Amino acid sequence: MTYCVGIRLNAGLVFLSDSRTNAGMDQISTFRKMIIYEKPGDRFMVMLSAGNLSISQCVREILQVERLDNGDHEPITIWNATSMFDAARVLGSAVRRVHTQDGPSLKASGIDFNASMIFGGQIKGEAMRMFLVYSAGNFIEATRETCFFQVGESKYGKPILDRVLTPTTPLDEAAKCALVSMDSTLKSNLSVGLPLDLLVYREGQLQSDEHVCIDEGNPYFNMIHSTWGQRLREVFEGIDDPRWDGGDSPHPLMVDSGRYDPMRKISQPSDRIV
Repeated sequence: MTYCVGIRLNAGLVFLSDSRTNAGMDQISTFRKMIIYEKPGDRFMVMLSAGNLSISQCVREILQVERLDNGDHEPITIWNATSMFDAARVLGSAVRRVHTQDGPSLKASGIDFNASMIFGGQIKGEAMRMFLVYSAGNFIEATRETCFFQVGESKYGKPILDRVLTPTTPLDEAAKCALVSMDSTLKSNLSVGLPLDLLVYREGQLQSDEHVCIDEGNPYFNMIHSTWGQRLREVFEGIDDPRWDGGDSPHPLMVDSGRYDPMRKISQPSDRIV
C-alpha cells in the first residue's frame, strides 16, 4: 500500500508521497509514487499514485503520450493542454485506456482494477489546480473548503491536516504539516515506508527546485518524528484524568446527560433490554 497527500493553498502546492509497495509479508519493495512533468515557464504538473502498482506505472507511461480527441483541432495532451482541467481529462483518458487493455484479464485473475491519483499543478495563464482522479478516470477538484487530497492509507494522517490546513496556510507550514501527517501514518501502518518524496511549488513559478528525497538519515524528518511524539505526550499528560468520584474538578465526568438515561444493567434472565 502507500500514502500520498497533495495540498492546494493560496501560496502554492505541496506534494508528499512514500515509496513502499507490498504484495504480501515477504514481498516488500521500494517504488517512488511521485512523478513531475515540467516545462519551465509554460507548465508544471505533479502526479502522485496509489493502488495497484502495475496499473499506476502503466498509466504514468501512457500519460506522457496520451492524446485526447479535440474535434477538428490538434489532439489535447498534457504538453499542449491550455488548462489543468483538460490535463486531468487526459489523465482520465489514460486510466480508461489501461482499464480497457488490462481490466478484463485482471478481473479474470480475481484482481480489482484499483488505482487513484492526485494530479495538480499550473499552466501558464491559469490558476493552480489540483484533482483527485479515480479508477474510472473521473475526478474531483480541490476547493477552498477542501484544500487537500489523500490517497492510500489516509486515515492515520488525516486528523492533523483537518486541524491545521486552510487556504491561507503558509507553504513551509503546510510542508511541515504534511510531514507530521506522514510520520503519524508511518507510526501506525507498516504498509507505508521510507524513503519519502516531498515537493513544494510556489504559485506562478511554473517550475520548482524545492523537492527532496527523505530517507531514515534525514535530520529534519528525524526531528519531526522525535519532537511530535514528545509534544503529543506532553499535551496528553497536561490533560486532567477523569474523576469517577466527582471530587473537586472543574471538568467533572459523572454528570447527568439531560438527554439520555444511564446505561441499564441486565442482572437476571427476565430483564428486558428495551
